[in-house]
Parts: sequence; structure tokens; C-alpha cells
Amino acid sequence: MANIKSAKKRILVNETKAARNKAIKSRVKTSVKKVETAVAKKDSAAAEAALNAAVAEINKAGSKGVYHKNTCSRKIARLSKAVNGIA
Repeated sequence: MANIKSAKKRILVNETKAARNKAIKSRVKTSVKKVETAVAKKDSAAAEAALNAAVAEINKAGSKGVYHKNTCSRKIARLSKAVNGIA
């Protein structure tokens, strides 16, 4: 266990940031799953709506520094390709 005051603070701050990052990643994963299930059902209207929501979540995560910008681009490209494949 840390003895120095600043080290104790870092532990608390890191726990807070980890919890925030985990929540954001969870939201992204949920939105991605919604797109994938709509694609699996061949429902293009639902897939398109879910894709728009997923892109917004992924971009938010990228702007907050949870994901690297290239990771965001890759995720969006793969989802878009899947949705365009059923249209």
C-alpha cells in the first residue's frame, strides 16, 4: 500500500478513470452488438438506425481518449461494411 499522499491520490484517480473507461467501452460494445444482431436478421432499417447510434458512441469514445482514432475508424468501417452488405 502506498504511504505517500500523492501516490494514494493517484490510486483513487486511476480507479475513477478505469471505471469511466470501462463504462464507455461497455456502451460501445452494446451498440456494436445491436448492429450485428440487426445485420444477422437482415433487417436493413434497424441496422441503419443502430449503425448511426453505434458510430456516435464510437466517436464519443474516441474523443474522450478511450479508443485510438484508428481503432474508431476500423470499428466504424467494419460495421458500415456489414450494414452495406445486406442492403
